[in-house]
Amino acid sequence: MNSRNHARTLRAALLAGAGSTLLIAAMPAMAQDASTTAPQAEEDDAIVVTGIRETIQNSINTKREETAIVDALSSDDIGDIPAISVGQAIQTITGATTHREKGDASEIALRGLGPFLSNATFNGRDATNGSGDRSVNFNQFPSELVNNIKIYKTQQASLVEGGVAGTIEIGTLRPLDFGKRRLQGEVKAQYNPYGDRIVGSGGIGWRGTLSYVDQFANDTIGIAIGVQRNDTNNPEETYAASTTWTACQASPVVTNNNCNEYTRDEYGQNLPFYLVPNAYTFRQISETDKRDAVFGSIQWRPSDQFNINLDVQYSDRTFVESRRDLNLSEARRSLTNVVFDENGIVQSLSGQSAIESNGSELSRAEEYLGGGLSIEWQPSDRLTLTVDGSYSRTIRVEDERNVRLRTDPTDVNGVRTVFNNMRIPYTYEITPGSFVPTITIDPRFDLNNHDLFWDDARLRRDQSRRHNEIIAGRIDAGYEMDGFFSKLTAGARWSEMTFRDYDVRNGDFNLNPALAEDRRINNLCRNRAFPQTGFLSAADGNSINSWATFDVDCLFREYLGSEDPGAREDKRSPANRDVTERTLAGYIMADYDADLGNMPVRGNIGVRVVKTDVTSNGLRSDLAIIDNGDGTVRLETTGDFETVTIKSSNTRILPSVNAIFEVAPNTLLRVAGYRAMSRPAPSALGAGRTFTIDADNFTSVEEAIGNVRANGSPRLKPLMSWNADAAIEWYPNKDSVLSATLYYKQFNGGFQPVVFDEAFVIDGQTVTVPVTQTRNSPDKSRIYGLELTAATRFSFLPKPLDGLGTKVSYNYADSNFTNEDVRLGDQYDPETETVSPGIIPSAGLSGYSKHVLSAQAYYEIGPVSLQAIYNYRSKYYQDFVGGNSQLRYVGPSETVDFRASLNLMKGVSLRFEALNIFNEPKATYMPVYGSSRQYHYYGAKYFVGIRALI
Repeated sequence: MNSRNHARTLRAALLAGAGSTLLIAAMPAMAQDASTTAPQAEEDDAIVVTGIRETIQNSINTKREETAIVDALSSDDIGDIPAISVGQAIQTITGATTHREKGDASEIALRGLGPFLSNATFNGRDATNGSGDRSVNFNQFPSELVNNIKIYKTQQASLVEGGVAGTIEIGTLRPLDFGKRRLQGEVKAQYNPYGDRIVGSGGIGWRGTLSYVDQFANDTIGIAIGVQRNDTNNPEETYAASTTWTACQASPVVTNNNCNEYTRDEYGQNLPFYLVPNAYTFRQISETDKRDAVFGSIQWRPSDQFNINLDVQYSDRTFVESRRDLNLSEARRSLTNVVFDENGIVQSLSGQSAIESNGSELSRAEEYLGGGLSIEWQPSDRLTLTVDGSYSRTIRVEDERNVRLRTDPTDVNGVRTVFNNMRIPYTYEITPGSFVPTITIDPRFDLNNHDLFWDDARLRRDQSRRHNEIIAGRIDAGYEMDGFFSKLTAGARWSEMTFRDYDVRNGDFNLNPALAEDRRINNLCRNRAFPQTGFLSAADGNSINSWATFDVDCLFREYLGSEDPGAREDKRSPANRDVTERTLAGYIMADYDADLGNMPVRGNIGVRVVKTDVTSNGLRSDLAIIDNGDGTVRLETTGDFETVTIKSSNTRILPSVNAIFEVAPNTLLRVAGYRAMSRPAPSALGAGRTFTIDADNFTSVEEAIGNVRANGSPRLKPLMSWNADAAIEWYPNKDSVLSATLYYKQFNGGFQPVVFDEAFVIDGQTVTVPVTQTRNSPDKSRIYGLELTAATRFSFLPKPLDGLGTKVSYNYADSNFTNEDVRLGDQYDPETETVSPGIIPSAGLSGYSKHVLSAQAYYEIGPVSLQAIYNYRSKYYQDFVGGNSQLRYVGPSETVDFRASLNLMKGVSLRFEALNIFNEPKATYMPVYGSSRQYHYYGAKYFVGIRALI
């Protein structure tokens, strides 16, 4: 085991041991507090609790009072959610974990299940995103402007459908309910040690937040507004293989030693094979990240009968990346001395490849706008009517300019190189216990010599745009009753979700100027120094630390006459998606509250009916058939497109029941049974079809268009599950909880690659060819799991140690759900109704981790507050947005964060936060676990700031 993995294992053992010790120590603390006398309890109630302890107390109380099984993070004050982002905050909640991008928490997985199985709402309403799936980019929302987060682990009929794993509810405060005036400001400086290694950067950033809450007109009108500016940097360095992997036959070896692909028709022969990507890339990234956010609400309560709330959230985020790549673009060429294991994972090989120095400038602008108007009317003491209208929109636009410069038999001065070949020998080796391979370029080739990178200059200008919008309205009625049923609630909801995207390229400028012009531009546009120091120094075994790089703006200007040729005007493409999803849902639910003998029991029972209609419009290129005159034909695009519309509809019935039994004082037994649904990602519902035509002579039109690529499967249905949960919860005091939850989910159908025959009209001729897509398989699968939570404050310890407290949560899940690799996995044939076996194992649920652990320890007494948070997540499969891609796995991850605050005077506090303090990277594997695909390193981040309120 190498030193890095040894340190990681040791740290994990120490932290897990510490968490277990705290968990055991919590038992006597809970028992002692549970036996506290009534007078002492009254004395404790008089103490004003703030900070971390208050947040944990509120979270425990929310968990206890909710009817469904819920875990929460709640604060009475704006900005007291203890995290730098909403994603960071959510991962401290039992059963929740995150997928990290650039070192920050982004998509959320619940109970070890992927984000596509969860539903996220903002103030009770669906929220959009720019990713093309249904997860929410929580980085868009500043934690300083959010004051409660709930995770519903079980469903009830009144909740918006869509969460098999659960529903994440993010809430902002209502100003009249807040009940006091507050003006609060906070400024934080960020330091990123890794950013300090970027040439010309000091790794410094900042974020500032200002919020104001007030009430007017005898407390009938309230306003709340919060603004934030975030200006930080998130540099990153990676090693990556391409996203397309091929199984190469180990024997026979072809003459030129190139990869001899193992085709699906040969899978039944059980031939030995090894897995290789199309390319290997070393990438250095410098980045700036800016975000402006505004959250506001107005609450009007003119009388006891009316309560009107209007809230708006706006976020505008832009980040700019400068990427410098060293690319071995021919990873399947001239392969010799290949050593691989029984799973086809390469351990070492030798090859030859053209080497490229590539540069790109990428900018992403993402704008979120959401909000709604809610009107609550209480015409009588028993009846409450609520009408709610909402809007959510996310627009994400990415622009990228990319330049490629390649090796050649000569250098830019026309001098023959020692190889007299554009392809350079290299070796690849990955040692046991490491996830970063050692790629060694022939030492006679100087990676830092700009003269060697000049040939086949290619410039690209790409733009992609994703537009996701949700318009929704709902009406709910609640009637208070006497007897066993305490309340009857019914309601209806209508929503329309649209998702449109495009990804277009303005030219693929392959340039072939005179050598003298290449020489002039090469010398003019060189970067004299590598953009950072210590590139991939943390990667054990890495031997590539720098290479010759070039100024992208200069290359565009000198080759094309413009630094930016702009986006292509005609943005039509078969890869575009245009999806509209209309939903009509209705529900009825009854709350009950009674005694079963001497045991109080409460809960609800209800049913929700959901009808979903999907309309997907896709483009197909118009093709002309050209007769070659020798019995063969070729196809040429005419520039026109045909729009094809595919529709799909489904209706689902979702019953639910929740029951809570107070089996003893401060002890609750909860049981729940429900049916839940999770819809496929909007980007997976595309109807576009792309023809890949890579030859000029075919014997038939069917042969010419035989390679059709689908950009989605509009007929995909929601993933359905039947679910059962049982929980036992003990609340000995306000600071403590001990709970255990067992859960079981049975899924009706998974996702499986399938080949459907589709008809195409080509130049007036109708032809039918197979198209690989994704379908809902008829298989049944299941998942069962266990959640444990323990939290307490060690009030039994002598002062000042009585300020210590802890919270530990753990989730275990076991699933037999399967996802197949689209190229190398099992494939279903609808004509024969048979499955042809693949050659690599299937993956589980996207985002599914077997183990998730979160441990927190805090110390809070007087003006001092300290908190350490440890998060661990075992490996998981992560699909690519849009589907129809190969399997990708993310390795185990663990992070340690630290937070501290010091009250300097009344209303003024000094705050410090550190994220990922042990510099843990992220590793991914493809298409089988253990086959190294990508390594991300982004380092730690530190924040220091001051908060003041009046």
